[in-house]
Amino acid sequence: MDSSPPTIGGRLLAGVLGGLGGGVVFGALMFMMGMLPMIASLVGSTSVAVGFIVHLLISVLIGLALTLLGAGLLDGTLRSALLGVVYGALWWVLGPLLLMPAALRMPVLTVDGSSLASLMGHVIYGLILGLIAAGVLRRR
Repeated sequence: MDSSPPTIGGRLLAGVLGGLGGGVVFGALMFMMGMLPMIASLVGSTSVAVGFIVHLLISVLIGLALTLLGAGLLDGTLRSALLGVVYGALWWVLGPLLLMPAALRMPVLTVDGSSLASLMGHVIYGLILGLIAAGVLRRR
């Protein structure tokens, strides 16, 4: 295996593909839980389709943040999986517990059944993101 650091192009591709992979799976879970209209409300809509698109855009941005800032940490399957899980949990706190409720003028740091389901989705997203991104980086 080449020990040189991943190129910027490789990092971008890994972030986009990992973010999309995790985002599609998490988006399907959000659809089943009826959460996509709330995501759409971030852009003034209630459409499930708009919510899914907004969710995928956010998923890609979060994926890019991981691979642009921490690609060197994605160097093994187990480590990448664990990093992804922790990263997903971190975004659970930042996204649905802090940023999203603040943007929608709702109480922040509210943990209930819905937010715990969201934690599960974020962890799954992070796991998939970490594994796909590491795989892309290994191949580049």
